[in-house]
Amino acid sequence: MITPAAAEVQITRMISGLDQPWGIALLPDASVLITEKEGRLLHVRGGKVHEIGGLPKVTDRGQGGLLDITLPRDFETSREVFLTYSKPQRSGSGTALAIARLPENASQLVDLRDIFVMAPGSSGGRHFGSRVVEANDGTLYLTIGDRGNRPAAQDRSVHNGSIVRVNRDGSVPSDNPFVGQPSVLPEIWSFGHRNPQGAGLDAQGRLWTSEHGARGGDEVNFIRKGANFGWPVISYGRHYSGAKIGEGTRKPGLEQPAHYWDPSIAPSGLLVYQGAMFPEWRSDIFVGSLKFDYIARLEVNGTQAAEVAQIKTQATDRVRDVIEAPDGSIWFVSVGNGAVYRMSRG
Repeated sequence: MITPAAAEVQITRMISGLDQPWGIALLPDASVLITEKEGRLLHVRGGKVHEIGGLPKVTDRGQGGLLDITLPRDFETSREVFLTYSKPQRSGSGTALAIARLPENASQLVDLRDIFVMAPGSSGGRHFGSRVVEANDGTLYLTIGDRGNRPAAQDRSVHNGSIVRVNRDGSVPSDNPFVGQPSVLPEIWSFGHRNPQGAGLDAQGRLWTSEHGARGGDEVNFIRKGANFGWPVISYGRHYSGAKIGEGTRKPGLEQPAHYWDPSIAPSGLLVYQGAMFPEWRSDIFVGSLKFDYIARLEVNGTQAAEVAQIKTQATDRVRDVIEAPDGSIWFVSVGNGAVYRMSRG
């Protein structure tokens, strides 16, 4: 089901021929940057595709590779971009956040540098998380999955299963919740996450995420400073074997999801809509489903959310990323179609 009426919504293919697209960013000149997981950054302008050089070396394994891309609000003056990727490390690979400049009319990133690398890296190709969001104060949130090591999501001496917050130069903000606490990494903003692959800010600048559960228990979470989101102590899902996870669905001191899905939809990109094109959708959350091939629309009530509609067409085959354009249209990445689409009012 699509609301408003299907006749009022137009979905247009904007870019095709992509190989495992992951993240998308719209440039001020209406051209588009797209990451492909194997390690390519594409610049698409006027239907022409150019590959951008100067990228970091990535570990393209399992769910790892070149992942998210985000532009800061000052892009027109700074020309900087933020990239997330799985960085090769001695013990395997780990989620990293890099910053670089894209000079105007250039085909090469310059001044590339990592501003955060998770510690420690690990073998395997699961649960990198890897969305980056610029907060209203200019700090950066980065989501990190548990890397397949469930207990590590409760261990604040490692970055597994956390959302970290860093300054743009990679330093630690002094108001992070665990600064100065022994045996706790100071970048951690929240923890107890399994694999948050979607993240976005609402109109008040508050962070929301979409997170993969196991068999059931996919979540949308309203992120609170210093909070423990429970994985793997509590969950609304079960292990793939069918076995119970942890201690049930609730425990004092652990956060409850704003919304959960059972069965799992495999959620990825998340957008909190704030545009003018669909005023009736303002403040709603949009989450792409990799499993059931739709975009979920959720209405928000305070810090809770509920799915109220599904946008499901041939275009919504494995939706990986969902973003809002300056004109209020919604752009999304379909991995299944190797394409980028624009949703507008017909």
